Amino acid sequence: MREWLETDGLGGFAMGAADGIRARRYHAVLLAATKPPDARMVLVADLEVFAETAEGRFSLSSHRYRGGVVYPDGATRIASFRHEPWPRWEYALPGGVRIACELAMTPGAPCTHVRWTQLAGPPARLWVRPLLAGRDYHATHHENGGFRFDAETRDDVVTWRPYGGVPAIACRHPGRYEHAPEWYRAFDLEIEAMRGLDHEEDLASPGIFTFDLPGTLVFAMDRVDDHASPFGARASGLERAADAYLVRRGTGTTIIAGYPWFADWGRDTFISLRGLCLARGKRDQAAAILREWARVIDGGMLPNRFGEHDAAPEYNSVDAALWFVVAAHDAALAQELAAPIAAIVDGYARGTRHGIRQDRDGLLACGVPGLQLTWMDAKIGDQVITPRIGKPVEIQALWINALAIAGRDITQAQRAFEQRFWNGGALHDVVDVDHVAGTADPTIRPNQIFAVGGLPHAVLTGERAREVVERCFADLWTPAGPRSLSPADSRYRGRYLGGPLERDRSYHNGPIWPWLAGAFIEAWVRVHRDAAEARRRFFAPLLDRLEIAGLGHLSEIADGDPPHTPCGCPFQAWSVAELVRLDRVVLRHTGA
Repeated sequence: MREWLETDGLGGFAMGAADGIRARRYHAVLLAATKPPDARMVLVADLEVFAETAEGRFSLSSHRYRGGVVYPDGATRIASFRHEPWPRWEYALPGGVRIACELAMTPGAPCTHVRWTQLAGPPARLWVRPLLAGRDYHATHHENGGFRFDAETRDDVVTWRPYGGVPAIACRHPGRYEHAPEWYRAFDLEIEAMRGLDHEEDLASPGIFTFDLPGTLVFAMDRVDDHASPFGARASGLERAADAYLVRRGTGTTIIAGYPWFADWGRDTFISLRGLCLARGKRDQAAAILREWARVIDGGMLPNRFGEHDAAPEYNSVDAALWFVVAAHDAALAQELAAPIAAIVDGYARGTRHGIRQDRDGLLACGVPGLQLTWMDAKIGDQVITPRIGKPVEIQALWINALAIAGRDITQAQRAFEQRFWNGGALHDVVDVDHVAGTADPTIRPNQIFAVGGLPHAVLTGERAREVVERCFADLWTPAGPRSLSPADSRYRGRYLGGPLERDRSYHNGPIWPWLAGAFIEAWVRVHRDAAEARRRFFAPLLDRLEIAGLGHLSEIADGDPPHTPCGCPFQAWSVAELVRLDRVVLRHTGA
């Protein structure tokens, strides 16, 4: 499904499908972060729109209802759609009437403008019903007696207060408002059904706006302020995509890991920062983010995430702190942040939570049963799908890089890595599995590529580095990026389908992760020294995928089997960030 995204810079967003039919619980005209960037709520879920012309009354909207019934037929009248510089639809109606609808969010405010303009034909008049929810964005909304349909009207602004404890919804309009409360029942959210989740929803419509064209409805949380129109000059392409993930937290900046359902995560932040900020010359923003996170180092660890409602830090990642060190290095802040970097390295060396400790061989051990510590973090109840307890390969590459950046001796760890991970043309995924000395997991996964690319210091060089790159290319590479597991493995799942349990079992056992393309392509360039060929052969096919799912962005994952259908989160920060880093750093600085 082709989906568009508008963001407000606070964690809130508007999102939908190119055909205008809601298919996710997250599709909304106004989805606001009530405690930016957290506590997000769907306020205005959708609009019911009709145009009245000399030829009659014609719909400009469509919804899918129970049983797959699509009504009304507005989607059939879409003559064109584009997502840049903001979503814009053109509708062709009988009698030569053509109407454009555009949607844009106000930067820095939970506010969406929906503008209709007549392009051709006799004058038309619009009839618009807002469809409201007032719910947590992960939930669905159902008819109930507690919804407050009452409207407050003052001049050209109508305000509704759907529930106690829920922000008010305000709408500035250019015409007339008629109070006419109705429940719209049994919307069928197609993608939610495919994901094995509850997929029916009811929405409340308090009344009807009518106005002549041109006309704009402005929907906002709490109140409509006098901001400048968002329909002005703005960035496009990867620049616009990258901006979507940089949002405000308090007085600073943070990075949203993905839309629609991720918040700001530690690991994702430090990986994404290098592309979203540093590659685009936003070093001050990068520095502010790193300084803010440095304040929550505890026992050498950084949180992987904060609770969305209570902001409580969750220290359940072995690599978030190590990626912090790498990001600080790339931002040329290793000296300024020497104290937090030392706190991380010393904390890990001494030993900290979850079995994280430097072992006698200089490598970093980590992991306890029932907890997922690496980026392969799928978990069903108490069962970790890819536990990787012991010494995971990419954690060693990150650890050796962190030691080097901190000015520590890497000789012992480097030697142990070369001796213990080599497996005749590839690298083991984990050694000392489950903390049993001398054991090894030879599974072919993309984690080994970080020994060659993706980090400042290549842990593996020369012929062995070349062999690792060629093995990853042969077993894992696709036009969408590297698979998470070799198709030759009996655990491989080529399709990411089904309910939550089935999807979690496959999450890191076959699906492609586009963010890993950054490390792979950098590794390929390091061993082949041909950035121009890498751009043509690997980078260009990734760019071709910007228009097939989350428009202008790369998805979180894709099916491992052809045609590599995008799935998971449709707008993913580190996927976009690594594309930007490749374009502006890796392939630019090596002669591409």
